[in-house]
Amino acid sequence: MPDDAPATRAGGDAELQELRARVATLEADRTHRPPKHRARSFPAVVLIVLGCVLAPLGIVAAWAADVVGDTDRYVETVAPLASDPAVQDAVADRATEALMTRIDLSALLSGAAPEERPRLEKALGGLGDSLEGAVRSFVREKAREVTGSDAFEAVWTEANREVHASVDKALTGSGGGAVRLEDDTVTLDLAPVVERVKQRLVDEGMGFAARIPEIHTDFTLVRSDGVGKVKNGVRLLQIVGDRLPVLAVLLVAGGVLLARRRRRALVAGALAVAVATGLLGIGLRVLRAFYLDALPAGVSPEAAGAVYDALTRPLHTMVRAAVALGVVVALAAWLTGRGRRARLVRGVWTSGVGAARATADGFGLRTGPVGPFVRRHRTWIVRVLVTAALAACVLWPYPTGWVVVGLGLALLLALAVVEFLAADAPAGSPPPSA
Repeated sequence: MPDDAPATRAGGDAELQELRARVATLEADRTHRPPKHRARSFPAVVLIVLGCVLAPLGIVAAWAADVVGDTDRYVETVAPLASDPAVQDAVADRATEALMTRIDLSALLSGAAPEERPRLEKALGGLGDSLEGAVRSFVREKAREVTGSDAFEAVWTEANREVHASVDKALTGSGGGAVRLEDDTVTLDLAPVVERVKQRLVDEGMGFAARIPEIHTDFTLVRSDGVGKVKNGVRLLQIVGDRLPVLAVLLVAGGVLLARRRRRALVAGALAVAVATGLLGIGLRVLRAFYLDALPAGVSPEAAGAVYDALTRPLHTMVRAAVALGVVVALAAWLTGRGRRARLVRGVWTSGVGAARATADGFGLRTGPVGPFVRRHRTWIVRVLVTAALAACVLWPYPTGWVVVGLGLALLLALAVVEFLAADAPAGSPPPSA
């Protein structure tokens, strides 16, 4: 036996050396040969990145098609500006300036009829030291009354309907024929407003105002110099329209399907879309500052800012909805994962639903045949609920961020009801009474 020990030990060493050589060979092959999943990961990353890039562009495309390109939608967007104090003040100022250039102050009192002179002097407050200041203040007051009336809202709406083609041309470069822009500026004709101010002046004793001829004065609505650099891009996005957001979603979905770890890819893709669209919202704020800085002298920055905010409000709404949807989808994907924290959250959820079911059973509440049915088909019921929530979000006309959050909470409540019905009755619970 002792003579065989060195031979056995030598044979064992040889086998061990052979095994080590094989392991080294396998490790070398593994090091130099790329993993199979890399062939799928790279296209997945490319698709998700492209989808994230197209997501904010898709929002702008939807805005260009639905707001800039549609007259009714555009009028609905800018109609609230008629009640904006900054716009009302700016229009009143323009009407006042237009009327003051046509009022002959030197012949104001001498040209008034004797019976009108006392009323006129009373209206002007005794004239004071400055006739021009008193008249201007009075005209401005009447102009502000007009712009604050319901009649101004009707005039504003109709005027914007007429100039919508010019707005489309200013922002996209499209349009032609009768559509003309002067110095790349879209203006509203305030002649109807001036006529109403003239009538107010006549009613207050300034009968000479009736002899003032029709006055056409403009209110700057959009000046395209500030957005000229992106005009062609907006035009292209308008042509693409609502198809670009769908393409962005399909690209992200394709990347998720190609990914080796789909759940992680879905979380990353949804958060990336939320961040990309959030950057669009920040960019709109920055563009606002540049737009207002490029305004010509004589244009009210407050009124121009109100117009810009009204035109971009649908954009901000879509941005918030996209950010909320991305966060909700990422959170849902994370909660259904295998992570320790996700399992902890699901455990708390299940325990809470189970406790509610136990309490209900304690009070004699029974689910009858509904419970076993839901338990057997729970997977399909959950899929239907999730699909319905996504369809409602997609088909909702101009969903806001709160709409997305509300749909998410409604889905969560529906899932809680399903979990409640599908939960097994606690052991030892009494059978339902006859």
